Amino acid sequence: MEVTVVVNGQEHRREIEPRLLLVHLLRDELGLTGTHWGCDTSNCGACVVWMDEVPVKSCTVLAAMADGRRVRTVEGLAGRGGLDQLQTSFMLCHGLQCGFCTPAMLMTARWLLDRNPDPSDTEVRGAISGLTCRCTGYENIVRSIRHAAQQESLRQELPG
Repeated sequence: MEVTVVVNGQEHRREIEPRLLLVHLLRDELGLTGTHWGCDTSNCGACVVWMDEVPVKSCTVLAAMADGRRVRTVEGLAGRGGLDQLQTSFMLCHGLQCGFCTPAMLMTARWLLDRNPDPSDTEVRGAISGLTCRCTGYENIVRSIRHAAQQESLRQELPG
């Protein structure tokens, strides 16, 4: 079957098998390897991307379900001005170790901050609760997300 998907603002048309998962379309067909494939059961959450502005676990979404939709991956997180504040905060606050879960953490955290610019630690932990990090105790991840929120808040307070 043929699908047309807008990924990170760019339209892609592909002939696919109906059973192809979105994670494989992104990684294997489009070469966007920032989205990781960890468990195939949706337990780890390493495959989180946005579909029409909503986080989804791409290992449980058929690529055919993305036909005509907008998908955003971690490769689309950085803007023309450079890294997203979350990416910078993850570096500054040591929110990553091996990096395997980091793309999904970043995509989930960006979704949270776009809807709640000043989340509490509890709200951050709730948002990332479907994602598994085997390297950390989540402290630096939560700290990184809160740091990004603070930096974005400060930037909005600066005059023109």
